[in-house]
Amino acid sequence: MEAVKRHGSWLLGMLLLLTLGLAKADERPLPDFATWLEALRAEALAQGISLRTLDEALTGVKPIERVIRFDRNQPEFKLTFARYFQRVVSRARVEKGRKLLLEHRALLQQIQSRYGVQPRFVVALWGMETDFGRLTGGFKVIDALVTLAYDPRRSGYFRRQLLDALRIIDQGHVRAAEMTGSWAGAMGQTQFMPSTFLRYAVDFDGDGRKDLWHSTADALASGANYLARMGWRDDQTWGREVRLPADFDPGLFGLEQRKRLSQWQALGVRRIDGRDLPRRDLLASLIQLDGDTDKPRHFLVYDNYRAIMKWNKSHHFATSVGILSDRIGRRRL
Repeated sequence: MEAVKRHGSWLLGMLLLLTLGLAKADERPLPDFATWLEALRAEALAQGISLRTLDEALTGVKPIERVIRFDRNQPEFKLTFARYFQRVVSRARVEKGRKLLLEHRALLQQIQSRYGVQPRFVVALWGMETDFGRLTGGFKVIDALVTLAYDPRRSGYFRRQLLDALRIIDQGHVRAAEMTGSWAGAMGQTQFMPSTFLRYAVDFDGDGRKDLWHSTADALASGANYLARMGWRDDQTWGREVRLPADFDPGLFGLEQRKRLSQWQALGVRRIDGRDLPRRDLLASLIQLDGDTDKPRHFLVYDNYRAIMKWNKSHHFATSVGILSDRIGRRRL
């Protein structure tokens, strides 16, 4: 009963949200939190997670009202690519990326040898996700995931993530108190969700733990491992910005359209400076993004771009990673 009293005000707020129709995914009444948590513990134990881990991770855990506010109030407006790009590919980020590319040259070369991902892309993703490890999130991941798993809106997805987070602790990679991340449970310098961690995180520094919070080697190698598993090719880049003829057919835009560079050349597509496209006849798709005026920007993108899109299904994100990698590596376009 004490647990019910402790969370009574939070539950009242949750039930009010349900009454107002703000949590539409599931209209069934919520169980009290203590009952729900006990059922979660039983499920975790049945899946082989130790009692010691459950006591460490779940004792005193409670839902975080702020997490629900973040989940309910995600911005509905969409930034133009120009504004998004201005925010994430700043001069300061490019300069810091270049410095870190040199500072971690030996490590990045080792990572490239094992996973086949060029260093500039590893550093660009690091910069995009957490500003090179500076902004990894200040929420306790277990508490955040408990909150989202208890909330009915996306409970199934977040319950699976919560159980995976408990497995990570049980395997000895991180203590529950040190498992911090975003309000949605993304963790470490590469912002892996728990399920992604279990599939793709690696112990690159050889200390017996996959530590995406404090080990730069583990974090960067894990990011490279993810891209490699998504089909990355180190003999290709991501793509390039191009210019189109005035009468170009807009029906050719989109990742579902794939043509050889020679075919795009024949259709009048050229590099942004007007030069011919590269002679290597790669398959490419043409995407259009909104610019800082009414004039859109166009990019021919290759298979590695598709791998980045598997990391984050956003053209804004994938294109920004590509351009940031070019600037960090000073790649000539």
